[in-house]
Amino acid sequence: MDVSFSGILSFVEQEGKKGIKAGEYTKEDLCYSLQETIFAMMVEITERAMAHCGQTTVLIVGGVGCNKRLQEMMTIMAEERGARVCAMDERYCIDNGAMIAQAGILAFQHGQRTAMADTWCTQRYRTDATTITWRP
Repeated sequence: MDVSFSGILSFVEQEGKKGIKAGEYTKEDLCYSLQETIFAMMVEITERAMAHCGQTTVLIVGGVGCNKRLQEMMTIMAEERGARVCAMDERYCIDNGAMIAQAGILAFQHGQRTAMADTWCTQRYRTDATTITWRP
């Protein structure tokens, strides 16, 4: 599932400054609310993806994977579904290298090979637009 938070971030950047200046809330309150809202959205999307794909494990990687609050929220959702969360430690959460390496290992174990000359990188690759050969 593909998500973008650019709209909500643009809104917060514009309207948040006004609310802080007017004394309606503090920077800390705004940041906390933004984090809780976005993480709740991520947890809901993950829960839907798990149900759609029949999965019982969530792997949290990438820079946001370091966030203990996200790990906590994902764990609550997973436990309610009888699932589990695997959160990497900070050494592997700086970028998506661990996730890419795991996908490469699974592809290789299932006979998928790509000649170096035929490989490429794209930053905005949609994960739902690729064939996963190691899933039944």
